[in-house]
Amino acid sequence: MELSTLSLSDLRKLQSKVETEIRRRSDTAKKDLLKRMQKLAAEHGMSLNEVIGQEAAEKPASAPRKAAAKPAAKKATKPASVIKFRHPENAAIGWTGHGRKPQWVIDWLAAGKPLDALRADAPTAA
Repeated sequence: MELSTLSLSDLRKLQSKVETEIRRRSDTAKKDLLKRMQKLAAEHGMSLNEVIGQEAAEKPASAPRKAAAKPAAKKATKPASVIKFRHPENAAIGWTGHGRKPQWVIDWLAAGKPLDALRADAPTAA
């Protein structure tokens, strides 16, 4: 495939397909690795959570028991995050602006384009 012969639109479509394939393969690799790690932990008589220290330690049998506590008041739920930035070619993909930047945002910025152009409330990002 000769990239220099492709139009900008075709290159963007190709980029989107490549990003999708990278995500798919990454997800598959993570799932496979998780299964292998769980199997290895099971061979040693443990769960993966035990190995990485995520399970609460068991309390000693002689520990005194607490009296039944009153039910806790319901906590207010955190409102769903609002999408602030949209993918320039696929409006179904968004980012809240919090946490790690998605690769498509990083690529956009690396191309010297302003982040404001991706704002969900902007007329057109491309």
